[in-house]
Amino acid sequence: MSKAPVLKSIFTVGAFTMLSRVLGLVREMLQSRLIGAGVEQSAFTLAFAIPNMARKLFGEGALTAAFVPIFKGEVETEGLVKAERLARAVLTTVLLALGAIVSLGMLGIFLYMGRAGTLSPRAELTLKLVLILLPYMLAICGAAFGMGVLNALGRFKASSFMPALLNLVWIAALLALLVVPCDGAATRTIFVAGAILLGGFAQLGFMLSCMRRSGVSPLPTFAGWTSEKVKLVWHNLAISAFGAGAIQMNYALDQVLAQLAAPWAAGVVGYAERLMDLPLGVIGVAFGTVLLPTFAGLFAKGDTTGAREAFAASTRNMLFIMLPAAAGLAVLAPEVTCVIYEGGDFDAVATVRVSRALAVYALGLAFFGLQKTLIPWFQAQKDMKTPLKVSVVTVILNATLNIAAVALLPVEFRHVGLAASTVICAATGCALLALLAHRRNGSLGLRESRGYFLKAFAATLVMVAVLWPLRSWVQSWNRYLALAVLVAAGAATYGALAFPLGIVRLPRRRA
Repeated sequence: MSKAPVLKSIFTVGAFTMLSRVLGLVREMLQSRLIGAGVEQSAFTLAFAIPNMARKLFGEGALTAAFVPIFKGEVETEGLVKAERLARAVLTTVLLALGAIVSLGMLGIFLYMGRAGTLSPRAELTLKLVLILLPYMLAICGAAFGMGVLNALGRFKASSFMPALLNLVWIAALLALLVVPCDGAATRTIFVAGAILLGGFAQLGFMLSCMRRSGVSPLPTFAGWTSEKVKLVWHNLAISAFGAGAIQMNYALDQVLAQLAAPWAAGVVGYAERLMDLPLGVIGVAFGTVLLPTFAGLFAKGDTTGAREAFAASTRNMLFIMLPAAAGLAVLAPEVTCVIYEGGDFDAVATVRVSRALAVYALGLAFFGLQKTLIPWFQAQKDMKTPLKVSVVTVILNATLNIAAVALLPVEFRHVGLAASTVICAATGCALLALLAHRRNGSLGLRESRGYFLKAFAATLVMVAVLWPLRSWVQSWNRYLALAVLVAAGAATYGALAFPLGIVRLPRRRA
């Protein structure tokens, strides 16, 4: 795939992801006002982390990484008919395994709640939310598998639109809470969890329908379970899942440490992460989504040079956006948090807490984005062990830094320490992955782009120099108008420097 189709696909994924993220912001604005940033939101964050953990293990994380390169190679070498058999066999076994896990998990919670006696309100609410959200795990993992199939076939529109479905259902539920009497944040949280479950199965139905229309039947099959390609998928899945599991265990530890740091810390960190996810989801995820099947197709043909060119071009384009986004979000964290969240049960104190974590998370945006391009480089070559080794190193580092943050920092800054730990580990992971990729395949083409990166960084520094004093000037304005002016000023400054510095070049006219 040449540069133009790669960038076109990235733009397509980014556009639909932007739709989902904008809807996500609307969702968060409503939820912050209806539920707040207290105990109920912390319980919801912890409960929702469980299906999200499964999604990263069995959905768009480890399973996609293990399945897409093999499926793409099957499409390129054997044709769609044999690739369909592989997809059906893998999907059937995954859904059966997840169904068993969900059933056992729900049974275990029922038994525990029946024998545990009196539980604290927070513990009881968390368990109720987990019960509701466990079946969502089955739906979202099946939907994420469908996304992997469509992405491998180059059908990015439907797979990129799928996340927006959940946000639409979620927003509808929150809007209903504005007009239907529902006393107490705990009751509202349970209602939202039910809506998420409904939205998950809507996503699953949509993706299975899109799979069928693309020529890959989603019907279950008991044939082909023992084929060599299916075994290879599960072998690679086991390796990827081990690394992803270590990361998710570390994430679970982060949630526990956040609960220990302060009763509100988990909810606050969750709000900050979702704001940071807007540029990361639109840009980083778009690049990662397109690059995995692109790299897989190029490596299947033995075209390492083409893969290297696609990687270098994608990295330049990603950092062109990520650098100013990171700086702008870090500088404007209080204004962004206030506009998006503050109101109702979300007060000024919560704004300060979230903005502190957001400013630190924003500094790691470029590293988070680079991970989205570096990890597929190995996965496309069916190398799951290298990302696993790097993840183990970063998990140990993250756990150590997080424990130190909770033990040593003041209460109001412990959650900031958790965010800083995440950024440090992302930077460390990027450095290790880039070094190992160079050892494996030679130059990735980044050295030749150093001048480009320095120019983009210089333009970003000028943008910050403009924004910093401007913040004080617009401080007394209406908060929505002030943020709009600040964002426009930052974008205009960076854009005005992009052309004279050669960061962006105008297309040449044809003779």
